[in-house]
Amino acid sequence: MGWPIALIILIICLIFFDFIWGRKMTASEEDKEAMMKYNAFEAIEDKVLLAKSLFTLALVLAGFIWGHGQGWEPGTIALTGAAFLLLLHSFGGKPEEQSHHVHSAFQQVEWETIFFFLGLFVLVSGVEQTGLLKIMAEKLLGLTGTNIELAGMIILGASAVLSAIVDNIPFVATMIPLIKAMQADLGGPQAIEPLWWCLSLGACLGGNGTLIGASANVMVASFAERAGQRISFMDFMKLAFPLMLFTTFLSAIFAYFVYF
Repeated sequence: MGWPIALIILIICLIFFDFIWGRKMTASEEDKEAMMKYNAFEAIEDKVLLAKSLFTLALVLAGFIWGHGQGWEPGTIALTGAAFLLLLHSFGGKPEEQSHHVHSAFQQVEWETIFFFLGLFVLVSGVEQTGLLKIMAEKLLGLTGTNIELAGMIILGASAVLSAIVDNIPFVATMIPLIKAMQADLGGPQAIEPLWWCLSLGACLGGNGTLIGASANVMVASFAERAGQRISFMDFMKLAFPLMLFTTFLSAIFAYFVYF
């Protein structure tokens, strides 16, 4: 049960954001008046394309749910959905219009972000394949012995820090068999359930620590740079990393008193 600490962290973050940025945000009366007159439905330039997009999105979400048990990779489903939407959008048009639709769609793709993730995942995969993540995880768990409280605190803290540096998915995948191997010494599957919560909390919160800690961070930074508001790695980390450490500390307190 992790929702209480998640709710507490959400409230704390909202207060923090309001204190740092919210109170400094101002708007002129003209801007307020323009915003009040804004009609969201009038902003939709192509209602037919919107309907096609929503239909394709529903199919992709269904593919994520149903395809998980069929061995379909999420990336394959997403790319198939993108190709299907491009086909729907271009179908029936003149060759010139079809070519324009295809070129226009590819021009709007965030290629820099995509290639950034390609490079990042290749590097992380290299670190994983060399066994470095497994060695680090074994060393961390080797410090705990049969002390489940210490194991939980080390797993929570280490997963938070490492998830801010490397992608949390390979780290969590590496930790799963190692934690399972500890259950015989710690009292069985039921006894090590708190360790799974510690791993989940640490891996999730760690992604907030740096600009590359989570995919959402990179995407927002890319959109901001396109709008002329660049977010540098160090500027983001100066605020995000201490906040990540603080929320991880709160999670550790919660985990100690609730799970242990």
